[in-house]
Amino acid sequence: YARFPALAADLVKRKVDVIMVETTLATKVIKRATSTIPIVMSTVADPVGSGLVASLAHPGGNVTGLAMMAAELGAKRLQLLKEAIPQVTRIAILWNPDTPWHLKAIAELKAAAPALSLKLSFVGARTPDEFSPAFSEISRTHAQGLYLMDDGIFVVHRTTLLNLASKARLPTSYADRQFVVEGGLMSYTPNFGDMFRRSAGYVDKILKGAKPADLPVEQPTKFELVVNLKTAKALGLTIPQAILVRADEVIR
Repeated sequence: YARFPALAADLVKRKVDVIMVETTLATKVIKRATSTIPIVMSTVADPVGSGLVASLAHPGGNVTGLAMMAAELGAKRLQLLKEAIPQVTRIAILWNPDTPWHLKAIAELKAAAPALSLKLSFVGARTPDEFSPAFSEISRTHAQGLYLMDDGIFVVHRTTLLNLASKARLPTSYADRQFVVEGGLMSYTPNFGDMFRRSAGYVDKILKGAKPADLPVEQPTKFELVVNLKTAKALGLTIPQAILVRADEVIR
């Protein structure tokens, strides 16, 4: 994340026509670097709450694109984890204090937990060096399951996190299907491929003369539930049929 300002300055210096950007933090840095070059968000968590756009319908300024409802999806992921493992009562949440929208997501999770009869504990990790100590802290909470919040650092270093979750024998819900493909238990996410294709449409409109301020920010319309039955078996879990019939992909 510390590299973002220099990377943004380099793009502005090159006088590119449009900047495509993926994360909330990167978008904030690029918006500070230029108020004139159009910026298209492909998968940004909370553009209104982060101050990137005035509203979804009327973004204003030079930023538009796709918002991925990341904070709002947290309650749904908790619900699915509880449905998959009904006996679970204690869930640990791994989050990154450097990611601006995670505080909003934590508030959403805290609000959802009582109705699901879940007790939540929150453990922060900013860098890969903090992952192992974080899992030691998670162990001390006697968590029966883990919810990994969506974060670029977590995705890049997913192999380390998957190994730690496996070693701890923690059933884990992820915010990116790639974790599940590589051995995680389950994920519920927007269809990121669809969002990237739709964001390319914004670039096309801007290159043809449209102004970012006039292009409403869109939200996901396609979502994916992915379950890894090999991982469930390794953890000694039987995933209910009600979850499997709703899954878009079941890894056997």
